[in-house]
Amino acid sequence: MRLGHLQPLYDRPGPWASVYFDTSHPDESAAEEQERAAREASRRLERQGADQATCRAVYDRLTALPPGTGSAGAGPAGWAVFATAGEVVVETPLLTPPPLGEAPCWSGLPHVGPLLELTGEDPSCLVAYIDRTGADVELHDGRGGDRVGSVQGRQWPVHRTASADWSERHFQLKTENTWEQNAALIADELRVCQEETEAELLVLAGDPRERRAVHDHLPKALRPAAVETSHGGRAAGSAPHGTHAARLLEQDVDEARARYTRERDEAALERFRAGRTPSHGRVEAAEGVPALVDAAREHRIGSLLIRPDGADLYREVWVGAEPDQLALRRTDVQYLGDTRPFPARADDALIRSAAVTGAEVLTLPPAEGDPHGGDLPVGGLGALLRWPYGGDAD
Repeated sequence: MRLGHLQPLYDRPGPWASVYFDTSHPDESAAEEQERAAREASRRLERQGADQATCRAVYDRLTALPPGTGSAGAGPAGWAVFATAGEVVVETPLLTPPPLGEAPCWSGLPHVGPLLELTGEDPSCLVAYIDRTGADVELHDGRGGDRVGSVQGRQWPVHRTASADWSERHFQLKTENTWEQNAALIADELRVCQEETEAELLVLAGDPRERRAVHDHLPKALRPAAVETSHGGRAAGSAPHGTHAARLLEQDVDEARARYTRERDEAALERFRAGRTPSHGRVEAAEGVPALVDAAREHRIGSLLIRPDGADLYREVWVGAEPDQLALRRTDVQYLGDTRPFPARADDALIRSAAVTGAEVLTLPPAEGDPHGGDLPVGGLGALLRWPYGGDAD
């Protein structure tokens, strides 16, 4: 998961109110229950020292959420709301309800750790609806799809004939050329959309020949991330929302996303197991809070690995105003250039560093749920490093 959407949380000093709000149980008294829960969240923040303006902003936002969301097809199962200085800065829909023990929090850093599980770590996916004349492109992230691109190629000639006459064969060659030119245009549009959205997957929907032609014109770096589906297409009404064809397409997208996530996590763990063992005096992975704090200070974290059941997530570290100002002890932060350090959870501090430095964050299954019986990284926190250290490392 890339965390660029959380950047607004790190552009302000805080402290922060972090509230995970459940909207997954709609009933006739949903609005009344929602108001009561919003009032209780505001009171809890106030008891922790939150200012009145921020408490009020949180209350107003929570009570304004549409009541009755969370039912099948009706909206998110909850919301994560982050506020400071009397303003709600970020609000994020949740795919799964927050756990009962996730109480509102007033802290120096926004408490973003639960987002990794509650929003789902499914990779974002571009879905291209292709025909012979062009394509429409949507970005799917598990919460629906938004149109992000479209390309219209040459409209004529696009249909071949069955005649063996020379002029007809010439016409067929022109048709073939039109298909190839349009496929190249579509592939280039997908390249642009992927660069702009940083989508990790690409699903090509359309007739077999059309999607294969587009696949062949994709840049080599994009081809491994592209999968094809026979469900859906660009023609009007080919897969309108709610139809059987649309559901089959959504199923294909979900399966591709799940497969990508599983393979990515397995590859990351394999690299982590290999990298934590020194090779020629160089280590390419780190685990444990002390090692990760050092890596974050030097911007060496490329991928942050988190097991939600790890004990180290709750460990207290000291941080400053900048994301690379981390230390195990309060006095150490002062040597890093901040004279007013404050305590933070280790996972929140490391996630801030990852978000600001462009690293990805991967949530691994709990040790009990790992089909391989693994318990790595030890303590629940680890990292693949941008460059190795130790021995001959620079």
